Amino acid sequence: MGLSLSIVGAKGRMGLAIASAAEAAGHRIAARVDAGDTLSDAFAAGDVVIDFSFHQTTRAVLELAVRHRRPLVIGTTGHSAAEKRELAALASQAPCVWAGNYSVGVNLLFALTQRAAAVLGSDYDCEVVEMHHRFKKDAPSGTAARLLEIILEERRLDESALRHGRSGIVGERSAGEVGVHALRGGDVAGDHTVLFAGVGERLELTHKASDRSIFARGAIRAAEWISDRPAGLHDMQDVLGLRSS
Repeated sequence: MGLSLSIVGAKGRMGLAIASAAEAAGHRIAARVDAGDTLSDAFAAGDVVIDFSFHQTTRAVLELAVRHRRPLVIGTTGHSAAEKRELAALASQAPCVWAGNYSVGVNLLFALTQRAAAVLGSDYDCEVVEMHHRFKKDAPSGTAARLLEIILEERRLDESALRHGRSGIVGERSAGEVGVHALRGGDVAGDHTVLFAGVGERLELTHKASDRSIFARGAIRAAEWISDRPAGLHDMQDVLGLRSS
């Protein structure tokens, strides 16, 4: 039997794609909430709330989810590391899936990047390159940010190791730095490459998205998964069973 879903950010590109994917999967849209609407309307109806609005809205959405004990899927990005930590503590009080990217292929990329970063030592220089459409407001993307988190965790580095682009006489590349490059243009749905460059060889892990519907279908899969779970914060690695033991 299908779910009843409420969408926050319903008029955005992802909101429209999610509504289409939900209906194709046999689910019903209970509420469509956007800027100017009353946010609590999303929690007045529906089995699961899906939020793909703006990062400034995340706290209010989470507070309502905790108050109503409503399962929640969050797809907003652009939070600072400090904001993300604070909001994650709040999100853990509700049944919640929060991911920077809901593509099944991208989440496999996360798992492969973790494995590669663990196997390839610091003598393999690491760079992350992402490209999105000209309308994207945040950089790097949420997906790139998660890839960077994985690399820093595996290499036991902190955010001071990140190099966001390079300009001028920057000197030789240090062994501990991780490069980050955000490209913007056209209508690119989302391209991400993690590059490990050693002496004599280079490994590149790449995912290219050509249709935004892949993210929408992943969000619906997350909503189905979280709909009957207790309070706790999860991501798509949990949804897809990719979490490392």
